[in-house]
Amino acid sequence: MFATFITSCFRNIKRHKGFSFINIAGLTLGLTACLIIGLFVRDEKQYDKFIPGSERIYRVYQQSEADVTNIIASAPPTFATTLKQNYPEVEKTVRVVGINTSELFEAGNKKLYQQGGLIADSNFFDLFPLRFRYGSPIQALEDPNSIVISAGMARQFFGNQDPVGKEIIMDKSVITVKGVIAENQQFHLPVNYIISMSQAGYKGDFMQSWQWYPFHTYVLLQKGANVQQLEKKFQAYSKPFLKGEGPSNVPYFQPLLNIHLHSSHFKYDISDRGNISYVKALTLISIFILLIACFNFVNLATSQSVQRAKEVGVRKTIGAGRKQLLLQFIGETVFLALISMVMAVAATYMLLPSLNHFTEKHIQFSFLIDPAIAFLILAVVVVVGILAGFYPALVLSSFKPINVLKGNVVADTASGKTPWLRHGLVVIQFSLSVLLIISAIVVIGQVNYLHNKDLGFRKEQIMFFPIKGEALAENYESFKNELLTYQHVVSVSVGYGFPGDMFGDGMMTVKEKPELGPIRATQLMVDEDYIKTLGLTLMAGRDFSKDKKTDESTWIINETAVRELGLGSSPEQAIGKTLSWPTWRKSDSLKTGPVIGVVKDFHFKSLHQKVEPAVLQIYPQAYSKIAVKIKGANLEKTITGIKTLWTKFSPDYPIEFSFLDESFTKMYKAEDKLKTLILLFTVITIFVACLGLLGLAAYSAERRRKEIGIRKVLGASVNGVVILLSKDFVKLVLIGLVIASPIAWYFMTQWLTTFSYRIDIKWWVYAVAGMIAVGLALVTVSLQAVKAALANPVNNLRSE
Repeated sequence: MFATFITSCFRNIKRHKGFSFINIAGLTLGLTACLIIGLFVRDEKQYDKFIPGSERIYRVYQQSEADVTNIIASAPPTFATTLKQNYPEVEKTVRVVGINTSELFEAGNKKLYQQGGLIADSNFFDLFPLRFRYGSPIQALEDPNSIVISAGMARQFFGNQDPVGKEIIMDKSVITVKGVIAENQQFHLPVNYIISMSQAGYKGDFMQSWQWYPFHTYVLLQKGANVQQLEKKFQAYSKPFLKGEGPSNVPYFQPLLNIHLHSSHFKYDISDRGNISYVKALTLISIFILLIACFNFVNLATSQSVQRAKEVGVRKTIGAGRKQLLLQFIGETVFLALISMVMAVAATYMLLPSLNHFTEKHIQFSFLIDPAIAFLILAVVVVVGILAGFYPALVLSSFKPINVLKGNVVADTASGKTPWLRHGLVVIQFSLSVLLIISAIVVIGQVNYLHNKDLGFRKEQIMFFPIKGEALAENYESFKNELLTYQHVVSVSVGYGFPGDMFGDGMMTVKEKPELGPIRATQLMVDEDYIKTLGLTLMAGRDFSKDKKTDESTWIINETAVRELGLGSSPEQAIGKTLSWPTWRKSDSLKTGPVIGVVKDFHFKSLHQKVEPAVLQIYPQAYSKIAVKIKGANLEKTITGIKTLWTKFSPDYPIEFSFLDESFTKMYKAEDKLKTLILLFTVITIFVACLGLLGLAAYSAERRRKEIGIRKVLGASVNGVVILLSKDFVKLVLIGLVIASPIAWYFMTQWLTTFSYRIDIKWWVYAVAGMIAVGLALVTVSLQAVKAALANPVNNLRSE
């Protein structure tokens, strides 16, 4: 019986090649998209699940009492010690500090910069038992002169040898490799190497600070502990210590399993962050594509039912019951879904390397060795087959054999009545398609806006690099002066806090406004050429001057700082006002001086964030980067000259440079990928929808071929016939546009709110989406309509 069923399936596929191809192609595309997105989503949701007791681990972060959107991932060092000593609910605590700079490592004759470093408490691996390739995590960080490195870093310096016990030089200090972490672990912290707190010099009284917070603090709670109660108790305890001079920060506990996908808006985060909104959006898109493919099947199968009416009549005459026919037709659909799934699995295997390259992941499609994935694939086949095949099977099995075998016309819809199901499914298909088209237009517009918005400074042709080596740190002025002798070097600035790079902050007080209290502001440590090098616009006052030593006690602020610090309604009114700031080097020392200038607001951070109050000051103790403005001509020659000069001042450190515009491009990597993905899946969605429309148009033309023949004999033109066959489909697409537009407006408006600076959704977006959808529908339908209109009416009417 099974063999007969298979034979019947293949015979039906062969007899209706066109419809079978459209069904299989549509389902294959839909299932492939679902598999690829499913693999990505599954990978995103696996982060940190391998850690024992992960459901009891929390990260302690801070949220501003004054601004609930100001969430800081890091915490003071005392959070960990206080929680461990005073709260029995806490079993373990661990502190981690990210190393934001590239550090020079040397082993043998290899000398390379490495990023992705962590400084951690010695019990780090007790809480996070990462898998080791070489060595053991037990007491790996107990020795102050120890380091644990990644497998990738180990290959760079030691090849395929076991490096445990070997020495490596980090920033001219000799340390011993204690272990090598295995690759491809879905851990929220990107780990290239880890050193201990004592190795980094993190000890002493400042580890008791409540106002200094570079630490990421994790706690493992006792089994059965109530995290909400602990959170409230710790908030109450820490409030007087966190009050400080400004608005208070409030500590909160974030579940470890939420960090990767739910921290995209956190400041000072060092974790590998995904975005739950993008994951949800991709999941919805995959469902849309699969639904459209299923709707295609329902539409085509019901429209094709007339051609199988005689088959049903014969089967019923020889004794087949309706239940048996239902099982047969649903079985055929499941069989088609199985063929499509086999092709989709093959396509996924071929596309997986490209997916890994695009997402920078190591996703594996291991359904042959993972029973859960294999079962899920089979379940999808059965569910899709049943969902897509149930209604067509119901229609086919309902035909009465006496009517069919007498030669009466049999249709899935009564004569003169609108096929509401078929039209409804077409409307849903194109509603989803238009929804994605509008979303794609908005995403493309916003991403282009991010890359092209005027940032308030000139980011092009600015090369910058960190200061490395004592000789360069002590003689950066001489290095700068020699650079300025180069023909194509326009200007040079030394500082800390270049746009797109690292920043510090601090509490500013205004002498003339004591009632305001301290206000947090971003600190940009600059020299006298910072404004000129970046091309900032001075709105009032003057720039720093080398000729005035007193400028080391003065300030230049941005327009936002004028407003936030209450310095007046215009930049000119801020000039001369006195600001104070507790310096970083000595917390008890206060730097006080007048505002001498105001610069136009410029975007030194991502456009996700509003421009914050910024204070520019001369503070040589913090200088760590050099920015060089270069003319476009002879760029390679100029860079070669800068490298040569670098070697003269810092022979022990290779130069490591980048360009400022590259830093801003990297900020929007997630949005660039979203743009690519939504474009790709929009194209797939439209293609699948148009496949179904092509099949329906072919069916419609076939059903009306005699009508078309009569119309042509009576003088109808080709254009008239094309319009006749196309207008109903165009109406359905327009209805889809009306339905999709408000839904798209809502979701895209919500997405745009994640950016402080964004585009507006103009009316023409909907018009363009409608034109694209209608145009594609017309082209698709016209392919069949023109073919039907050009057919010889004699052939269509010969049987009459």
